[in-house]
Amino acid sequence: MSLATIDTAFPRTSAVSPVSPIRAAAPAEAAPAPAAAESAPRIRAVPEGTEARGFVLYVGIDEAKAAEAGTDLGRIVEALKRLTAEIAPSAETYAAVALAPAGAGGRDVDVVRLALQDPAAIAKHRHAVTVDEDEDRAASGVVVDISRKRLVLDNQTVALTYKEFELLQYLVLREGRTIERSELISSLWSAADEDEIPNERTIDVHVRRLRAKLGRYEDIVRTVRGVGYRFDRHADVSIRYASAPSPDLF
Repeated sequence: MSLATIDTAFPRTSAVSPVSPIRAAAPAEAAPAPAAAESAPRIRAVPEGTEARGFVLYVGIDEAKAAEAGTDLGRIVEALKRLTAEIAPSAETYAAVALAPAGAGGRDVDVVRLALQDPAAIAKHRHAVTVDEDEDRAASGVVVDISRKRLVLDNQTVALTYKEFELLQYLVLREGRTIERSELISSLWSAADEDEIPNERTIDVHVRRLRAKLGRYEDIVRTVRGVGYRFDRHADVSIRYASAPSPDLF
C-alpha cells in the first residue's frame, strides 16, 4: 500500500478581451458556446493495478493557534468528521493528532506529515539527517542530538547509558534553570523502573559519570551548591530537537 497526491490545480481558461459598450441597433449575435466544464481534481502517481481507497488531509495547527481562532483541535476534528458525513454518508473516518516536544520548532504541517509516516516527508527527513551527519563530521564541539538520543563530542559519538542521556536531556530541555536533585529523581525514576530508585547522593554519582564522559566540556553541566544542577549553553554546544513524535488518537 502507498500514497498518491491529489492535483487540485484546474486548467486555465483562455483570456477574455474586455467587453465594449453596447451600441444601439446592434445586430443580434449567436449565443456563445458554453465553456468547457472545469475538470475535477485528479489523483497523480497512481500505479497501474491500484485504486484509490481514501485520502489523508494533513492539518498543521497547534493548540495555541487553535485557541487564538476560538476553537481547539478536538472541535476541528469533529467538524471535519461531520462535513465528511454530510458529503459522503458511507465514508469512514479516523483521526490522529501528532505530538511534538515543546519548543521542537518546524512547520506544524511538516511535523504532522512526519509523525504519520508520509513517504515524501520521511524521504525529506532522511536527507536532512544525512546532511546533519555530514555537518557532524565537519564541525567540532558538542552536539546533543535529542532526536536520535545521542551525544557527539568533537565528531565522535559518546556511549551514554539510557539514564545518562535522560539526565542530560532533562537538563538541556530546561536550559538556564537550576534543577533540584529531588526533581531529577521524581522525573527520571519511577517505582516501575528496574533500576533502584536513587537518593540525592547517588544523583551526584550519575552526574559525575556523565561529566566524565563529557570530558573537556564537563562544565556545561553546572553544580549549584546546596540546590542541584543546571545546563548552560556554550558557544560550542548545539542542540538538535526531536521532530518525529508518535501520534496520539482522538
